[in-house]
Amino acid sequence: MKIKYKLSKLIMICAGIPAMIISSSCNKYVSLDAPVNKIDASAAYTTDNTATASVLALYDYGIYSSFGSMFIDLNVFAGVSSDEMHYTGTTYPEITDIENNAIAIGSVQNANMWGYAYSELLVANDAITGITNSTTLTASVKSQLLGEAKFFRAFINFYLVNYYGGVPLTTGDPLVSAYLPRSSAAQVYSSIISDLKDAQSLLPVAYVGTLKSRVNQYAATALLARVYLYQKDYADAEAMATAVINSGTYSLAATNSVFQNTSTETILQFATYYGYSTLATSYRTATATATVAPPLYTLTNNLVNSFEPGDNRKTNWVDSTVYTTKFYRINKYKLYTATAGNEYNVVLRLAEQYLIRAEARAQQNNLSGAATDINLIRDRAGLGVTTATTQAGLLAAVAQERKVELFGEFGHRWFDLLRTGQANTVLSPLKTTWNATRSVLFPIPDAQISLNSALTQNPGY
Repeated sequence: MKIKYKLSKLIMICAGIPAMIISSSCNKYVSLDAPVNKIDASAAYTTDNTATASVLALYDYGIYSSFGSMFIDLNVFAGVSSDEMHYTGTTYPEITDIENNAIAIGSVQNANMWGYAYSELLVANDAITGITNSTTLTASVKSQLLGEAKFFRAFINFYLVNYYGGVPLTTGDPLVSAYLPRSSAAQVYSSIISDLKDAQSLLPVAYVGTLKSRVNQYAATALLARVYLYQKDYADAEAMATAVINSGTYSLAATNSVFQNTSTETILQFATYYGYSTLATSYRTATATATVAPPLYTLTNNLVNSFEPGDNRKTNWVDSTVYTTKFYRINKYKLYTATAGNEYNVVLRLAEQYLIRAEARAQQNNLSGAATDINLIRDRAGLGVTTATTQAGLLAAVAQERKVELFGEFGHRWFDLLRTGQANTVLSPLKTTWNATRSVLFPIPDAQISLNSALTQNPGY
């Protein structure tokens, strides 16, 4: 079968998709044979097997490994932007710029993350359109796959809106999406909530497979709880978190087994080829000790010193190594290279749901309920009950628990500082190039603004 491509910059940019087709100023059509290991898009959603394969690409490759690449970036870029991680390397000075909150509008690292995100959205949007229009899929398969695709679209948009603010909302034809203006942050959040509600109704409670590595209804509910919290919809945040907590499907695991792929705490994890987390290889060196070079990403003294005495999270999730000086590093994942292992990339877990509910309850002045949830997390960490009794005290206690519970995981600390308005207060004394106007959001990549005049830049850049 022949596939026709129009070689114009519309195809190249697609509201942020990296230039993957050679640029041409002409508008000629070129007819190409479909790759031997690919099928035509028009046939991708006609059978259960081909549609499933198309959606599973969202978990792994997207297009050109878009999601795998973004997965690392959104973790480490947020980590160094906050007060929890330090980049020791010299290969990518732009990551040092990210750490200093001094990102250039032409930053390749920033542009790559933006591009990876929109590449993944292209796949999700194509899947949503193809599955919705299909009349040949088994009903249960169609529902499962559509729910997964909508979850991924919401997931990517959640990170885009938290890194950049309002962004173009791509939902259909990439040629139209190429010149979309930025939607407001409120509009992006509305789309996220709509997609997650759809995913809830479409997805089953039961997981496909045994290791919680594909999205189910509770994964959509857990992400929705987080979104409601960020939107200060505390009643719905509490309700969604409670639905996950009371499901009977999950329980808090001992800290030394939280990140094993059989953990009772895991709500969603992304499988890896060899059973070791791709995050572990970023947070650790390629060898067991740092005798050749320091770990690329180390924990700051600020983070390490945040643990109370006796906190077994520090014992089990932080280790140290010496390369001319002592470095602390994230040790949540123990396996950084292997041919077989028992660790996947954990995306959503139960502890966050307790902390979401604790914060939502405190905000609604349910102080005893908030304290109960905080104490469940503290008890698992080997600590005594919280001494906080006031609303302000309990909110501070939640912030502290989130800091020492969720470090190194999907940007929680960075986003917490932003959404609570604490970024300037906490980070300006730590970063000499801090600029309160520009530093709370990453810049829209300058190349995208050059290609799409409808895009506007964030303040301060």
